[in-house]
Amino acid sequence: MKVLLASPRGFCAGVERAIEVVERALEAFGPPVYVRKEIVHNRFVVEDLKSRGAVFVEELGEVPEGSPVIFSAHGVSPAVRREAEARKLRTIDATCPLVTKVHLEVARFLNAGCELILVGHAGHDEVVGTMGEAPDQIRLVTSVEDAARVEVAHPAKLVVLTQTTLSADDSSAIMGELRRRFPELALPPSEDICYATRSRQQAVKALARWAQVILVVGARNSSNSIRLKEVARDAGAAAHLIDHVGDVDWNWLKGAETVGITAGASAPERVVRELINTILFRYGGELEEVSSAPETTRFFLPSELEAAMKARRPVAAPREAIASRKD
Repeated sequence: MKVLLASPRGFCAGVERAIEVVERALEAFGPPVYVRKEIVHNRFVVEDLKSRGAVFVEELGEVPEGSPVIFSAHGVSPAVRREAEARKLRTIDATCPLVTKVHLEVARFLNAGCELILVGHAGHDEVVGTMGEAPDQIRLVTSVEDAARVEVAHPAKLVVLTQTTLSADDSSAIMGELRRRFPELALPPSEDICYATRSRQQAVKALARWAQVILVVGARNSSNSIRLKEVARDAGAAAHLIDHVGDVDWNWLKGAETVGITAGASAPERVVRELINTILFRYGGELEEVSSAPETTRFFLPSELEAAMKARRPVAAPREAIASRKD
């Protein structure tokens, strides 16, 4: 059996940053450090951080007053920030900068008197946070059908924003319907679907040219992982979303000469490697990486965390003191 491995896959810059935020916060403050919601949508990441002293909570009411609390990569509403301030929590914001960009766009366009539509999935943490910027002023559109019936008061001042982890193809279809109905529709200067979502979807389309079956490693509540499975199926491959190798039904691979493997943006590489090793052990064959454009994006840590880390660093001893200790 030939195994094709997509590249890019797995952790994106926003996920790497969010995980590092929790790790560095544990170093700076010591455990426990509280995290509101899953830092990223992957249970292996969450369990690993739990083992180091991170405590994951659903709401801020579970966090002791004055404690450090981290906001997840998906972002939060202004109401959550106000609650944290009222309870004197020491907040560290691990929101992906590309999600923050959408939040800032909401404020900017509303201040300019625009009417807003957000294209996204109802109930997803990112959408909940973005809608929370102005819950009574943003209309959520989840499908082409929604786009066909949404009503707006001022079509000449209509702006559409999107969740960062949408399927590019699905988003395009929804945008097409909105443009048909509202020809003066405006978009932000740069698109909201993030680079990592788009590049992973392009990579899985490349796999589907040769692979009869594609396995997507990712959590079932991971939006970008679900979209990868859908993109693979739309491209003609049988596709399955799995949390880890134990989820594989080996009947899926019967008759397949080539199997493709990719991973959502919050799936650890060690889980991918375990899957590859198991397939090659069971079937023999060879592994080939299918690469597209390399990713070079990196994000800085939050300034409030940098300040906390700096405050905890020991002050270097004077040269004279160092010399006397050596004597």
